[in-house]
Amino acid sequence: MNMLINAAGTVVADALRGMAAAHPELVVDAENRVIVRRDAPVAGKVGLVSGGGSGHEPLHGGFVGPGMLDAACPGEVFTSPVPDQMVRAAAAVDSGSGVLFVVKNYTGDVLNFAMAAELAEEEGLRVASVLVDDDVAVTDSLFTAGRRGTGATLFVEKIAGAAAEEGAPLERVEAVARQVVTGTRSFGVALAPVTTPAKGTPTFELPAGELELGIGIHGEPGRERRPMMTSHEIADVAVDAILADLRPDAPVLALVNGMGATPLLELYGFNAEVQRALAGRGVAVARTLVGNYVTSLDMAGCSVTLCQIDEELLRLWDAPVQTPGLRWGR
Repeated sequence: MNMLINAAGTVVADALRGMAAAHPELVVDAENRVIVRRDAPVAGKVGLVSGGGSGHEPLHGGFVGPGMLDAACPGEVFTSPVPDQMVRAAAAVDSGSGVLFVVKNYTGDVLNFAMAAELAEEEGLRVASVLVDDDVAVTDSLFTAGRRGTGATLFVEKIAGAAAEEGAPLERVEAVARQVVTGTRSFGVALAPVTTPAKGTPTFELPAGELELGIGIHGEPGRERRPMMTSHEIADVAVDAILADLRPDAPVLALVNGMGATPLLELYGFNAEVQRALAGRGVAVARTLVGNYVTSLDMAGCSVTLCQIDEELLRLWDAPVQTPGLRWGR
């Protein structure tokens, strides 16, 4: 498998050095694996910290900046960061107003962020945590107890990040984040498997002419395999799976997300089918985001995430954001 790398063991460190060169508005500590907005800590502001295994870019490091995260902790590829990274990040962004950890529901992330919160509190920091568990495809997978955390992470980081940027107290920022988690569901589809640098070959087999419904962002198995389907058919399956669990009674934010190797030409075509499916089921869409945001290295496929919103959440979603991976306003 051809990859644009030097060596499997230096992939993350090399990427962090490149990120530092491209984004001087960030402080990228490649040795200690922490990415921080350069103006942190911001006086009177709650600090938002997230992180997870590398390979899902731009999540999480690409979402550090005004209006989203204050810091991110990248682990090795598909491997949780360690508590020391999280404590270092929390200390770097704490202004005295507290820190919120945004944690995807994967066993390593959950355990390490919990330990980091205890260590940070021992150092005098006030820490709250929010668990993201939006994937409706499966429960209790290879990596999780309960539902996996996927596309909702972007919505949590953006909306809670906007609340924090406005100076909301920790309790309010945490409540906003929990509201987003409660109202968000996702479903993913793989058209081709993922290849990690360390393995060099696909992590699972997906025969030609088949797809996997309900795949996870680490290549975890989904609900079932089927013969290849049209974009129209995939959209119906994904939307129906989400609406069976979410049942929105208000407009939604829609994320049509690429898994890393699916071209925008296909994603925009798929978005047209998602919009058709939602309209046909009486679901109003307030905003739509299309692109590669929560990826799985070179996996071909897509995911759909829907977040039920009210006027306040929509206002926070529309608030300015300036990060490498997401920016508008100002």
